[in-house]
Amino acid sequence: MSSRGTRTVAAVDLGAESGRVTAVSFDGDRLTMKIANRFANTPRVQGGALRWNVEDLWARIVEGLGILAVGPEPVASVGVDTWGVDYGLLDAVGQLLDAPISYRDNRNAASFAQALQRVGAQKLYAATGVQVLAINTVFGLMADVRDDPTRLSRAKTLLMMPDLFHHKLSGATTAEYTGVSTTGAYDMAGHRWASELLDELGIPTHMLPDVVPPGTDVGPLLPGLAVGALHDARVIVPPGHDTASAVVGVPLADPGGLYISSGTWSLVGVETPTPVVTPESQRSNLTNEGGYAGTIRLLRNVMGLWILQECRRQWQREGTDISYPDLAEMAAQVPGLVSIINPDDPGFLPPGDMPARVRQYCADHGSAVPQTIPEVVRCVVDSLALSYRAVVDYLVDATGERPPSINIVGGGADNVLLSQLTADATGLPVSCGPTEGTALGNGAVQLATLGEFDGLAQIRQAIAASTAIRHYDPRPGGGWEEAQSTFRRLVAVDQQRAVDQHGAVDQHGAVDQHGADAQQ
Repeated sequence: MSSRGTRTVAAVDLGAESGRVTAVSFDGDRLTMKIANRFANTPRVQGGALRWNVEDLWARIVEGLGILAVGPEPVASVGVDTWGVDYGLLDAVGQLLDAPISYRDNRNAASFAQALQRVGAQKLYAATGVQVLAINTVFGLMADVRDDPTRLSRAKTLLMMPDLFHHKLSGATTAEYTGVSTTGAYDMAGHRWASELLDELGIPTHMLPDVVPPGTDVGPLLPGLAVGALHDARVIVPPGHDTASAVVGVPLADPGGLYISSGTWSLVGVETPTPVVTPESQRSNLTNEGGYAGTIRLLRNVMGLWILQECRRQWQREGTDISYPDLAEMAAQVPGLVSIINPDDPGFLPPGDMPARVRQYCADHGSAVPQTIPEVVRCVVDSLALSYRAVVDYLVDATGERPPSINIVGGGADNVLLSQLTADATGLPVSCGPTEGTALGNGAVQLATLGEFDGLAQIRQAIAASTAIRHYDPRPGGGWEEAQSTFRRLVAVDQQRAVDQHGAVDQHGAVDQHGADAQQ
């Protein structure tokens, strides 16, 4: 680690619900954070599609950087992370053709089914090593071809969401590796765009940019932004996919430990040195996404706190405003494992009246229907813990190794009930923190490029020294084995319904044989 004085960078962290601009500083021993501003990230319907409001997000980023610009500490660099899969298209002069479409728009459903018919889930997975999900970029590109054949032909450059903002910051038109790895259009084993697959799917490739590793310095901050404390700032791309930045920020207690990046989505996985693309990993629909310093994040995307977030929004609309900590405390007072849902059922993906959907799911699947707010919350949290346990089993099947422990980072690390139930459900000790792991990981990678850290191990050492970690041990009993059998049955039922409706796949995009086995 560097022994020079304190150094500060700006970490811009955009989630699917909110964003923040944060100053991350390192004094040679500890990392500290100071949030310049927080803001909402609210997509809007425009042109018949649900789109991200890029200009509003950009205005909020500029606002946050402006706050840092008048601060006392020089800011050495700026970097942005966002959610994955979504993208924007630039024209010949570097302007957005239109506002990027959100992955929560339903336009991908038809192209997803078309791709499965044309090439099959096995080929999609084998060509990329990525979990076959309807939200993947590749299916959005197929929808572009279908809905507006001229849209892609008019595009000179495709940029993932973090790269769009790096373009606005520096003028660069490169794509960062971890963001690209979420597309389902990139060959993770071959380290190149999966051009043969894209050709077969009818997707043009002329707009695909060069891919650079996280930690790349793409140039100085543009004039007009490089003022005050930002006068000499560089633009250094962190792991652009927010989960990749979050995993950098995981102070893993044990080698081979499992991480859960817990936010709107939960990304549950382990680090591996190379992609794992095997029949076992495909059967479990595990994804190989890029990480920092040459690592692979072998994981599965599962529904995270989205269901609870939407429940809370619905209760607010109805005049009841209860904080997340109070909801968790209320849920802890009611019996557990009474009502169980499959959080990954596609009915929970769109926004709306989520408590009604939870009750309807329970009624449709023969589970006890939760009536009160605490009962609904307990149902959701119990079910998330069961889904985490299922992923642990999938990873054991794919790697042959059982993780010794779990580390939860992100906003979900503050949910005491979910953390304890995760330990109970999996039988593994759980460590929680940091809650702002994404911003810490983002900033730490920038600092490493600036010479403050020599590799991932030093970064994690500094984050562990800078973070208060909470620990939860598994409690015996509790009925988790029976509940897991019920959970697998629900997943199998949902998969069979998807097969009946779409002729091929479950809600993840490929038949999950674990669920099928549970049904037999």
